[in-house]
Amino acid sequence: MPFTPFHLGPGLAIKALGGHRISLLVFAGTQVLMDIEPLLGLLGLIDSLHGVSHSLAGALLIGLLATLTGRPIGNRMLRLLRWPAPPIDWPAAALGAFVGSLSHIALDALMHADIQPLWPLTTANPLRDALSWSALHGGCALLGLLGLLVIGLRHYHQARRR
Repeated sequence: MPFTPFHLGPGLAIKALGGHRISLLVFAGTQVLMDIEPLLGLLGLIDSLHGVSHSLAGALLIGLLATLTGRPIGNRMLRLLRWPAPPIDWPAAALGAFVGSLSHIALDALMHADIQPLWPLTTANPLRDALSWSALHGGCALLGLLGLLVIGLRHYHQARRR
């Protein structure tokens, strides 16, 4: 699912469950980092679309990079936009980054034949075709809508209490 909003659906649902303990901003930034390799492949700059970045090893490395860069960049963005949210702490950044990178390879492994999600442990892709594309996209969209609904209701009730 390169360059699609579908990866954000599960992120919104996880944010609804985790609240302040997970950063949706870092999660979203991680999705961008994960798809740099496919972008380079689509542009013909490298020979693969889903290589090491879409493996367990790559996801862990990108998760670490996203944690270390996502917290300071995310907090700077929140300040610049004057967004009424608490600053992102390290645990929330790490959870957003690693849930983002690991869920990304899991979702992509369901639909792309060239992914080896468990590399370096194995080159097999046990998730390939476990769901139809329509079920995968529909599930991601449904999770996103449910997550938005829960987050919206939570904010509505908090605003009413003030």
